[in-house]
Amino acid sequence: MAGADDPRLRRRAARAAARRRDDALEARLAHPIYDAVRPWLGIERSLAALNAAAEAAALRTASGRPLRFVPPGKRRAGYELQVHDTGGVETRPENLHDWFNALCWLAFPRTKALINALHAAEIPREAGARRGRLRDLLTIFDEGGALVVCADEELNRLVREFRWQELFWSRRERVRQHMHLVVVGHAALEQALKPWPGISCKALFIRPDENCDEAAAAWLARLPAGASPRELAPLPVFGYPGWMPAQDERFYAEERYFRERPGSAFPAT
Repeated sequence: MAGADDPRLRRRAARAAARRRDDALEARLAHPIYDAVRPWLGIERSLAALNAAAEAAALRTASGRPLRFVPPGKRRAGYELQVHDTGGVETRPENLHDWFNALCWLAFPRTKALINALHAAEIPREAGARRGRLRDLLTIFDEGGALVVCADEELNRLVREFRWQELFWSRRERVRQHMHLVVVGHAALEQALKPWPGISCKALFIRPDENCDEAAAAWLARLPAGASPRELAPLPVFGYPGWMPAQDERFYAEERYFRERPGSAFPAT
């Protein structure tokens, strides 16, 4: 009889554990927060598969370089400059943060290319100094950005004014019908694998008749030189009705996550 130290038993146990991990991940990826990247969730987590998808979509950087997902290596320049100058996006497919970054390139190619181009334009101006406010905004949106897709100006105003109970509780049916959230930040997508109400994105507002990628890129293109992260509205995305269990009135009364800020408001972006 084979013992516990039998290599065949260990291999079978390892395969079974891997299948359980994959099944658990697949179940979590069924959440609607992943809808924007859903067309690519089923592709193999490998550089070859990601590059095949990028080539099929003819993805390019703003500098005109064909986009390629490449293994990490010794850089001649910083990350953003390397992407801009060579088209190479360093990616570890087995790393969920990198994987979601790659999927966001596939889902939002114009937005990602413009974020990269704006970084590349700002870096020489900083001349090695501390990262400026514009690059802070770009990084925050790249990592944790979201789009509030809604034509209902009252609902949009409640987001800008941090009136979360009125928005997500008192008007929850209206929110479900008329407000759609699209998460574009790859770090937020990684965090969402373990949902909790403290996950907050930074959002801009677009109309339902706009293409999400085109609208986000157009918004970025209009940013003034002095833009800062305050251009983006904080948004506790797991307050969206139905995105977490037990969303009763007490859930939205938890000020750690749904703190209202009287007198504060964000731009009508």
